Amino acid sequence: MKRLKSAIVMLLIAFSACSPSQQTKPEEHSKKVAETTKSQVNYLVYVPSIVRIESFDKSRFLESETAFFVDSNLIVSRLTPVIEATDALVIPWNEEKKYKIEGFVAVDRINDLVLLKTDRLVRPGIPLEKQTAGKDKKSIYLTQPAGNTLPLHNGKVNKLGNIGGALRYRVTNQFRSKSYGTPVFAGENCIGLGYADLIDYENINLVTPSTLIIDLIKKATEQAHPLSQLKSSADKATSEANKRIKGLLIETDFGNIKIRLYNETPEYRDNFIALAKENYFDSLLIHRVIKGFCIQSGAADTRYAGKNDIVGWKGPGYTLPAHIVPGLFHKRGVIGSPRKPDRGNNKRRSDGSQFYIVTGRKYSDSELNEISNETGYQFSPQQRLSYKTIGGAPHIDGSYTIFGEVVEGMDVADKINAVAVDSDFRPSQDIRIRRISIIK
Repeated sequence: MKRLKSAIVMLLIAFSACSPSQQTKPEEHSKKVAETTKSQVNYLVYVPSIVRIESFDKSRFLESETAFFVDSNLIVSRLTPVIEATDALVIPWNEEKKYKIEGFVAVDRINDLVLLKTDRLVRPGIPLEKQTAGKDKKSIYLTQPAGNTLPLHNGKVNKLGNIGGALRYRVTNQFRSKSYGTPVFAGENCIGLGYADLIDYENINLVTPSTLIIDLIKKATEQAHPLSQLKSSADKATSEANKRIKGLLIETDFGNIKIRLYNETPEYRDNFIALAKENYFDSLLIHRVIKGFCIQSGAADTRYAGKNDIVGWKGPGYTLPAHIVPGLFHKRGVIGSPRKPDRGNNKRRSDGSQFYIVTGRKYSDSELNEISNETGYQFSPQQRLSYKTIGGAPHIDGSYTIFGEVVEGMDVADKINAVAVDSDFRPSQDIRIRRISIIK
């Protein structure tokens, strides 16, 4: 109980509580207020800039969570509560009126952040700390004023590092679900966005660093995009434009790979292009290399991964329905989408961001016959010829979605496929995708 009391400071906000006593002269009171202002932060000024967000899938209520203004009409929120939303409303802490969210202007799926634009509500942005908060730095967050008090919850910063596949501060503050998304302060500046998560069976209190929010603000577009596009679907006009894209360039530490995406799988094409435009793939590891089979990347938990971290389990927050096109097969150079095993994934939905490039090997007729007997998949004469002369990965035909192919740079893929790996097929030395860009 004593520990709980020490973690919460009740700041009186009623005018009567701040009034000088009858025994105090006005000039003496002004001096005391000035001294207090120098030594304490007046967190009351931030209350109008903190809001509650309510998300909806059409008329169906989804979630409610805290968020806050970082510019006059821009609100930063966790992506989680709005990723399935078509609409959202925002309610400032200091009033009960609800305002419509116009849409989003930037998203960081790796770090579970989204920048939302308000329709008619304008508030001052909460100042963001531009530097990394040091260990043992005092951290404070607010909860919504009740009556004449503003609760301040104290804690401290433990460390900054890769936690749960993302860059996070670990703090001693105790966040409850109603305060997820709250601004966390160290002095006058906000060091990030707070929430709690269950990681390795332990409930951990975390803060998404303000430096990541600042980077997101730099990527904001002028025009707001509908929230529905956060679910990876493209509108008709965007999808039509994507048909005309010549290809994409994957820049890696080992060289460049040019690819083209198939129009036969438009949802995969549009999703991959959208993620590339969001800079989602930047700095992700090529985290899986199996000689004679494939190289794999696109896992959200690899950007900040350390040498001993287990990677490859985190996606962008959604999966894609299987789209296995007759006639497309795993010849050398094709690009496909990995997925979880059939057990627990009987619809064979694909990971929303991971992809593999088949490097493959050549197969004999007898090997192809054996694969057919095991899988029930029947190879056409054309497929057999390709597997015997060019190579590929016939054992996964008919089970995984293929959505593109390499048009230049297979020598780079082969070079990566030849590196030393550990027992989990992760390269012994990190190999990263520097970025993926659109070729117009």
